[in-house]
Amino acid sequence: MDIILIPGLWLDASSWDAVVPILVEAGHSPRPLTLPGVGASGADSADIGIADWVEAVVAEIDRSAHPVVLVGHSGGGNVAWGAADARPDRVARVVFVDTVPPPDGADISEFPVVDGVAGFPGWDFFDHDDVADLDDEVRAATAPRTRSVPARVPTDALSLHDPRRHDVPVTILSGGMDAQSLPAMLAQWPAFDAEFTAIRDAQIVRLGSGHWPQFSQPRALGDAIVAAV
Repeated sequence: MDIILIPGLWLDASSWDAVVPILVEAGHSPRPLTLPGVGASGADSADIGIADWVEAVVAEIDRSAHPVVLVGHSGGGNVAWGAADARPDRVARVVFVDTVPPPDGADISEFPVVDGVAGFPGWDFFDHDDVADLDDEVRAATAPRTRSVPARVPTDALSLHDPRRHDVPVTILSGGMDAQSLPAMLAQWPAFDAEFTAIRDAQIVRLGSGHWPQFSQPRALGDAIVAAV
């Protein structure tokens, strides 16, 4: 199975380096992506938005002879869901890594923009639960590998059009929430709750990790992706 690996904000294809061998061992063909404008200057990336990231994934889907699995980490989940909306008949499953299917019009989040790009804000910016399993060694090794993203990408609204996306099977690999607590949380956000409940085949798996399991628990994440596929 072709598995397209979509990184979250500030990450490129190399963020999947520890996960790729696990998928290969299981007989799959992983294709980690670096999305347009990552690491580029503000001048060079000013016109790049979330739609361009979705289009880049759609182009990867179209390269495959058979249906693919999309794996989206964090904000990459918005990109994966947008691509599934664009090619619902070409996506066998979407795997969300510590994020959830977004509704039409949702954005990722807002982060400081400096010199026309949104740079990595540092590990201390995030909630304790998100980073608790990243030890000092992992933080020191991964922070220098982060790259800026185009300023528009985090706050652009995602456009969804095809209700057939709800027929695409979904697996949510949640860091800390399980099949009871995650739906309870989504019930507080009506648009997200409606999007989730419209999906006909949705599974929730608790990883027991922080927000970046590809760094803190790559074997567990890889095995969970294989199980989902």
